[in-house]
Amino acid sequence: MRVLVVEDEQYMARVLELGLRREAIAVDVVHDGATALERVTVYDYDAVVLDRDLPGVHGDEVCRRIVEMGLDCRVLMLTAAGRLGDKVEGLGLGADDYLAKPFDFPELVARLRALYRRSPMAHSPILMVADLSFDTYRRRVVRGGVEVRLTPKEMAVLELLMRADGGVLSAEYLLDKAWDAHADPLTNAVRLVVHTLRRKLGEPQLVHTAISAGYRLGAV
Repeated sequence: MRVLVVEDEQYMARVLELGLRREAIAVDVVHDGATALERVTVYDYDAVVLDRDLPGVHGDEVCRRIVEMGLDCRVLMLTAAGRLGDKVEGLGLGADDYLAKPFDFPELVARLRALYRRSPMAHSPILMVADLSFDTYRRRVVRGGVEVRLTPKEMAVLELLMRADGGVLSAEYLLDKAWDAHADPLTNAVRLVVHTLRRKLGEPQLVHTAISAGYRLGAV
């Protein structure tokens, strides 16, 4: 999952960024509405965590324009206001979910994962390929009855490959979805992560290379 965090409070933005990355979520952070609107037209985000009370372009306007542009990303709106009327208004603008500050971080993560499961490429929280299973809710990977310990980045790449249902994903696509905007497009990070995934998942190999195309996951 790749998420854009739009939060003008620097400390809060940093807390969200670090916390989400620990959950194997790629995160970009901006601090105003105008920059947020620029980013969503350039990058393919799965969700936007949007503070409602932004300087300059208000969060309401950002949400409204994301909906108008028909972008395939979910909007989770954050606000210091917790009144029912504010929630109704926020959802009425097109937000997919609404969370009042202060909130428990695990709830934010759970809501984001629930929104992600509603995206076109995501369905069940339990992914299965051959004898490999990935509980995306508990972040637990098991192969042949044995738990496999993966880093957050390895989990992010594995989830994308499993959700592709045998389809080939290019290195560029994996880089766009599992890394943030600061990733060097010429980096070999994807190849290195795929290499460690192959080693950790063991034999027989499940991650295959499609020459000049990318990677796919399957029993054969």
